[in-house]
Amino acid sequence: MSEMTRVALDAMGGDNAPEEIIKGAVDAVHKRKDIQVLLTGKEEVLKNTLSAYTYPKEQIEIVNATEVIQMAEPPVAAVRGKRDSSIVVAMKLVRRGEADAFVSAGNSGAVLAGGQILIGKIKGVERTPLAPLIPTARGVALLVDCGANVDARPSHLVQFAQMGSIYMEHVIGKKNPTVGIVNIGAEEEKGNALVKETFPLLKACRNINFVGSVEARDIPSGSVDVVVCEAFVGNVILKLYEGVGGTLIKKIKASMMTSLRSKAGALLVKPALKSTLKSFDASEYGGAPLLGLKGLVVKTHGSSTAKEVCTSIIQCVAFKEQKISEKIQGAVQGTQDTNS
Repeated sequence: MSEMTRVALDAMGGDNAPEEIIKGAVDAVHKRKDIQVLLTGKEEVLKNTLSAYTYPKEQIEIVNATEVIQMAEPPVAAVRGKRDSSIVVAMKLVRRGEADAFVSAGNSGAVLAGGQILIGKIKGVERTPLAPLIPTARGVALLVDCGANVDARPSHLVQFAQMGSIYMEHVIGKKNPTVGIVNIGAEEEKGNALVKETFPLLKACRNINFVGSVEARDIPSGSVDVVVCEAFVGNVILKLYEGVGGTLIKKIKASMMTSLRSKAGALLVKPALKSTLKSFDASEYGGAPLLGLKGLVVKTHGSSTAKEVCTSIIQCVAFKEQKISEKIQGAVQGTQDTNS
């Protein structure tokens, strides 16, 4: 039997907590026998919600946390002030080695700040990016960074490319993943100061498969496997992606109900269409890992339902089994040794 992966889950974070969070945990342990979920939150509330489910008792444990960090609270002050919050208690489990990973749909800033303060960066990592998977015509691509570092420097983007490549190869299984930097054109001389400075550094980086610039319109086609950018650009791409995807799905469904003929046609194409639309469902891909920390931190959408929570928990298994943190440390250290 595989070694157990222990996931500390913030059961009080997110718009649908604790009900959807707990349901996601139950679904995850039903799907995988090699996962143990440590639910952090108000003990009585969690017990009452869990009582509605049948599940293997040895795979879910409640860890009491008396405080909750609300979505609108200042992140750093909340992490330092609410030491018995569900986020802080869960992260301390990771720091002490009592959990292998942390998952939360709660306050994004608190999750990012807590990762830095409580778990800490891998030695040599300058910045820790958020890296969600986004759907493409060829499967998925990793968007790095999508929200953690809005004022990144060229050296940060190089490390984003390295960490993203390791994640795509060892967690997603994409061998020698291609890397592109987001730009306003394909030519090397185009772009703002950050892109122009970063481009030659990426070209010179030996442990990534850098293929040049990628324009935003080419990302959905799957032109590259790792999409590198600073967080302001990445967040705009991610939000536009989600908005356009959701609008197209609604439009397609509505157009198929406009007449008797379209309804008949919808029945014929329903299986293929359902499969296609499923591939553009964000909940299929779980949350965004915060790469470069000593332990795994995964941030899911604040509106996450049980499905996305379940997927986020399960994705922690591959991260642990493939020793992603160790591989990132090796890659960063190797680059520093080469440059010294």
